[in-house]
Amino acid sequence: MPKFSCTTVLLSLLLMLSTNNVQASTTETTADVLRIAIPAAAWGLSQYYADDEGTKQFYYGFATNIAVTYGLKMAISKQRPNGEDDDAFPSGHASMAFQGAAFIQQRYGWKQGAAAYALATYVGYSRVKTDQHDSRDVLAGAAVGILSSYFFTTRYQGFAIQPYATSNMLGLNISKRW
Repeated sequence: MPKFSCTTVLLSLLLMLSTNNVQASTTETTADVLRIAIPAAAWGLSQYYADDEGTKQFYYGFATNIAVTYGLKMAISKQRPNGEDDDAFPSGHASMAFQGAAFIQQRYGWKQGAAAYALATYVGYSRVKTDQHDSRDVLAGAAVGILSSYFFTTRYQGFAIQPYATSNMLGLNISKRW
């Protein structure tokens, strides 16, 4: 079991960001960071557990999410509520945040995934609150992100066999998560 859970890391990030106020609102800045932090935490968990299969599944889900999200943005011209541009559909922030949250939950369980989903929901809320998107944009982004992870991600079994080699030794590291 990790010394610091994903929940602790994600909530700590949120608290650190709560004092950040450069040019954008705190809400907008926090969402900007969380859209990266949640997938980064998902990838980080696969590294922490030395879960090579999980890392591969994360990459497949992440790449699919980016391709589908930006493919839809290019194919569908929808103006943002604030009028800035015409690539509102679907929300890229929501798709990235929910892809990471869905990977964590699907691979490592609800104990790890609940906080990630709560923070991803905050990202979606913030995009509507700051007039970057309407709720349909955010729901579509969340659906793309979740489905991208669910399509590729299987449950982590906690059993790993890893070969290793040093200058004077070859071996296997066998571990089981209890």
